[in-house]
Amino acid sequence: MICPTLRYRDAHAAIKQLTEAFGFTRGAVYESEDGTVLHAELSYGDGTVMLGTRGAGGVFDDAIGDAGPVGVYVVVEDPDAHFKRAQQAGAEVLMEPTDQDYGARDYMARDIEGNVWSFGTYTPVRAPG
Repeated sequence: MICPTLRYRDAHAAIKQLTEAFGFTRGAVYESEDGTVLHAELSYGDGTVMLGTRGAGGVFDDAIGDAGPVGVYVVVEDPDAHFKRAQQAGAEVLMEPTDQDYGARDYMARDIEGNVWSFGTYTPVRAPG
């Protein structure tokens, strides 16, 4: 399993957008005593994305620094329905659902801190092992 890990200035707002607009399911959320999100896990299908608050400290946060934005592709069953949900929730749409030359249908949106999320039917070929 591969889990992309992202850092946000406002991790609580990111969790809200990712669950409400993009349909992720909130899993574990670990906070510091002051309510800062240190680590959160959100799932979609068989995948998980981990996130936390930028500047919260620690080796990973220090290594990431000000890196970003990143792009994440999420396989969804119905990109058109998924798109409508994201659009209704106010997500910034970069590309409406489009049939691609490689046989997939997908769309792109930007989250509240600039990361680009693609949602579509393309399923990457997995190498054995």
